[in-house]
Amino acid sequence: QVQLVESGGGLVQPGGSLSLSCAASGSFFSITAMGWYRQAPGKQRELVARITSGGSTDYADSVKGRFTVSRDNARNTVYLLMNSLKPEDTAVYYCNAAVTRLSGRSADYWGQGTQVTVSS
Repeated sequence: QVQLVESGGGLVQPGGSLSLSCAASGSFFSITAMGWYRQAPGKQRELVARITSGGSTDYADSVKGRFTVSRDNARNTVYLLMNSLKPEDTAVYYCNAAVTRLSGRSADYWGQGTQVTVSS
């Protein structure tokens, strides 16, 4: 099994910054990619940012230039630095890890979610 423990989030004013982190632990062969998704009330969960083990990144258009995803492979940890936050960034943010199990099979794991609220 793989556990993802998130930290960070909270309440911030528009234009402010927040950072999230997510650490993976457990038994697995490797982590192919880690990233962040978010879900606002009444909306579907959407990709925010993702980074592969090789360092390739992918961002939602709505966060490009404002958010930065990074990863510490040695610590199996992914980070999300969010700058110039907007009220529409308000959502529950979920960490995701695409894992290769010891069996060789792939699986997706999710964190418990952390609330980010952007409001004055």
